[in-house]
Amino acid sequence: MTSSDRGQAHTLEGVTAALLVVTSIVLALQMTAVTPLTASTANQHIETQERAAAHGVLTTVGSSALRESTLHWNASSARFAGSGERGFYVGSGPTSDLALLDRLNQTFAGTGIAYNVRFVYLGANGEDRRTRRFVYNGEPTENAVSASRSVTLYDGDRVAASDGASPDAVGDVTYFAPDAAPNSGVYNVVDVEVVVWRM
Repeated sequence: MTSSDRGQAHTLEGVTAALLVVTSIVLALQMTAVTPLTASTANQHIETQERAAAHGVLTTVGSSALRESTLHWNASSARFAGSGERGFYVGSGPTSDLALLDRLNQTFAGTGIAYNVRFVYLGANGEDRRTRRFVYNGEPTENAVSASRSVTLYDGDRVAASDGASPDAVGDVTYFAPDAAPNSGVYNVVDVEVVVWRM
């Protein structure tokens, strides 16, 4: 082989190697399809996990803890007990008093996930739905998800005692939800709704 033949062989070898590298890159890019929807698919997976976690909290604390939260009401000041002038809790709320708030904080505190809790209940006519804030940690983002669980309150259920007094029945005090079924033992049905989102 002459030196010009050797040069042509090296050039041909270089071109072949370059084609092999370019072909490998093209195949790799085709195998990992990056589209504008890739991020939304990841968001959807995260939202599904957040919804499952919120639903898990509502399920594990049980109906009695949810009922206890809805009845954590100070009848003399017509707001949730210990909530201050706002009438609802900001931040973690009284976790030592309420199993729901304790479990929410154990689940979401320090994870970059915020939550709000609100109560959705029947109006006085038993048809329209109204809401009452219970815990507020800001305005949810567009990726917020929610989970809810219903609690039935009865006329004989008692609100939180204030100032050491004996607790009054929910129907005997000024309570945030009206008696939606005055001719029955059921007072109202309250949906405890937890809204979670990434901060």
